[in-house]
Amino acid sequence: MRSCTLINGLSEHSLPVTDRGFAYGHGLFETLAVNLSLPVAWQAHLDRLRDGAKRLAIPLPVDIQQLLEQDLTQLLRLQQNAPERQVLKITITRGCGGRGYAVDEAVPINRIVQLTPFPEYQDQPSQMGITVTQCHTRLALSPQLAGIKHLNRLEQVLARAEWNDTRIREGVVLDSEGFLVEGTMSNLFWSQGGVLYTPQLDRCGIKGIIRQRVISIAKQSGIAVCEGLYTPDGLADADEVFVCNSIIAIWPVTGFITDHSRYPEWSIGPITRMLQSRLLAEGIY
Repeated sequence: MRSCTLINGLSEHSLPVTDRGFAYGHGLFETLAVNLSLPVAWQAHLDRLRDGAKRLAIPLPVDIQQLLEQDLTQLLRLQQNAPERQVLKITITRGCGGRGYAVDEAVPINRIVQLTPFPEYQDQPSQMGITVTQCHTRLALSPQLAGIKHLNRLEQVLARAEWNDTRIREGVVLDSEGFLVEGTMSNLFWSQGGVLYTPQLDRCGIKGIIRQRVISIAKQSGIAVCEGLYTPDGLADADEVFVCNSIIAIWPVTGFITDHSRYPEWSIGPITRMLQSRLLAEGIY
């Protein structure tokens, strides 16, 4: 199955070069799973999209939810023998404008919606675990952009370009002050002594939808959750480590490779498996 794309509700595959998303990264995106034609965690993704649009001064139509649901319905109708699981990507840009940073308020936004095949992972990382590396690329502190999925992803691109070893499935990135932030495509968690830890994301990084759900499930299950500024050395004493996002759900981390530090090989523990089980029951997997 090839990807299907709609731009502003029409079957198109190109935008003008004057689009501000292309020129300045002035836009947002959301990536989520579609199971049996239904978008997973739909309301949470819409809420984050609205929050990001407000912060970037992108005027979303009041009926944006209806428009996006119509787009998804139209894309599903275009398919023959659609698979049970697909990936939905929504991109919103500030539209097409002239040269310069100033925005013409009359310019309408652009709405791009794509359906692509769900990735297949032959090595079963959700069950077997993965090895990660520590990236040299650091994330700049940018509180105004922290948490949202804006289109400026060059730091993640540079971080992901640091390795080609197929044994490594993800890279852990730090901020400019040396504190843990996240993975190149995921959020990071670890447990120690029954407490779940994750980096705070008010200075940089993305507040993932699955991250928020993991925190909620853990608290409901009586597990204390601590968000803070942590250095990579803290992982050496972790009992369990995992990464998560809206497509992979949870991947346990069993190995960590760095240039100058040695970390133990982690087992896939009961907290990780409980969280995976709960997400499975909610239709995330």
